[in-house]
Amino acid sequence: MNVHHSVDAQAFTVEIDGREAELTYARPRADVIDFQHTWVDEELRGRHVGDALAAAALNFAKTENLHIRTSCAFVAAYVKRHPEWEALRATTA
Repeated sequence: MNVHHSVDAQAFTVEIDGREAELTYARPRADVIDFQHTWVDEELRGRHVGDALAAAALNFAKTENLHIRTSCAFVAAYVKRHPEWEALRATTA
């Protein structure tokens, strides 16, 4: 699955068969990325598209040495299921 990252749009996206999915984020501080919303087209649900978006976004955070916030319930649940990402969690507001 090919996940695209647009820094300008602050989003990770996937397109499959004309259907789209996205994970959006904000950068409240230079060293923090806040994953805010994940949306997957109904036709793509159940195909692990959300997981691919979350993994790509978290890998980006790790590569860029960013702390994470998980305002998005989907990403929060993903991190809970994959506790290896907990070390990236931002500890301050």
